[in-house]
Amino acid sequence: MRRLDASTPGFAAAFDALVNDRRESASDVSADVAAIVARVKAEGDAALADYTAKFDRFDLDASGWSISKDECAAAYDALTPELRDALNLAAARIRAYHAAQLPENRDYRDDSGARLGARWNAVDAAGVYVPGGRAAYPSSVLMNILPAKVAGVGRIVMMTPTPRGETNPVVMAAAHIGGVDEIWRVGGAQAVAALAYGTGRIAPVDVVTGPGNAWVAEAKRQLYGVVGIDMVAGPSEIVVVADAQNDARRIAADLLSQAEHDPTSQSILFTDDAVFADAVAAAVDAIIPTLSTAATMRESWDANGAIVVVPTLADAIPLCDRLAPEHLELAVDAAEADALFARVRHAGSVFLGRHTPEAIGDYVAGPNHVLPTGRRARFSSGLSVTDFMKRTSFLALDEASLAAIGPAAVALAGAEGLPAHALSVSQRLS
Repeated sequence: MRRLDASTPGFAAAFDALVNDRRESASDVSADVAAIVARVKAEGDAALADYTAKFDRFDLDASGWSISKDECAAAYDALTPELRDALNLAAARIRAYHAAQLPENRDYRDDSGARLGARWNAVDAAGVYVPGGRAAYPSSVLMNILPAKVAGVGRIVMMTPTPRGETNPVVMAAAHIGGVDEIWRVGGAQAVAALAYGTGRIAPVDVVTGPGNAWVAEAKRQLYGVVGIDMVAGPSEIVVVADAQNDARRIAADLLSQAEHDPTSQSILFTDDAVFADAVAAAVDAIIPTLSTAATMRESWDANGAIVVVPTLADAIPLCDRLAPEHLELAVDAAEADALFARVRHAGSVFLGRHTPEAIGDYVAGPNHVLPTGRRARFSSGLSVTDFMKRTSFLALDEASLAAIGPAAVALAGAEGLPAHALSVSQRLS
């Protein structure tokens, strides 16, 4: 864990190093992914079956390619009432939040009399990648599927690896709640390629979303343009801005909530009180051995954790903007949280006040937890309904409005050396 103090002479260089720290996979998987993508494009289902046997030790042809809706319904029915209620609450809140995001069509006339506007339509089909193993999170199933449903996507396909045939029943239950149309037992870069190009069994989609390992992320990067993607996401991040009025143990737990995801996750505290900084560091060390994810948290915190002491909490905000974190907690009184938030420009999602831990946003708050990482919040946003929609502009002129704006178009076409453009307009002006 790094300890930085903004009042020390070497702070600027030390903070630059923190900002520029590369935590994403350094291994070059692009050539391997390109080969997988090319083979799936050429061989289709045969390539998927071969890769699944190789990587997941699962025979698709012998044991079945898909998971049925009935299996998902049975998994839902088998949940404990507490877990079923929790998933349903999360789904209801996610649906409601994303319904409020739906964009409005526009249709109006301007001063020239021209009719102008834009109309939104959902894509025809979307693919959602759901990892297996440690990262098989039911909450991510809901966060990816429900915005697509709210947007009006007609066909939603889920791809998930099932190593040795094993499935996560809570993931299947979440797919049932979300209303997935198809679930295929295929993972990795090959799953993304199948969604992009289609195979004999699997029809292609228009947009691919969802988290994954370095191979999945690279496949999405390479196939962008063949399909739309949500983002290329990296390790999780949290930045907490907190004063000494907080319980140090609560803030420590907030930091560890992201550290337990992966050894490359990053957790950073900004505070204006050095004694409180010491208390949080001690609380982190006390909590880690008590939790089942201790090994991951320890590695993450030691390698990528940081505590930064600043003169005032207001001084932390420009530093937070440089980090452009995935998650930003402003753990102060409500009025101060609002004042600090007004100055924040770059963050994936912001959690305001002492009673809003980031973890609540991972599950039941409503806003999407699929957020930009690796400083990409400088130029991108979290997953929303508009990732599953596209906007079509339209224009209608009558003789009067064409006469009003047409001569300018003729002049500009002439200046650009495009006489057919000019003719197309000018012959309608006579």
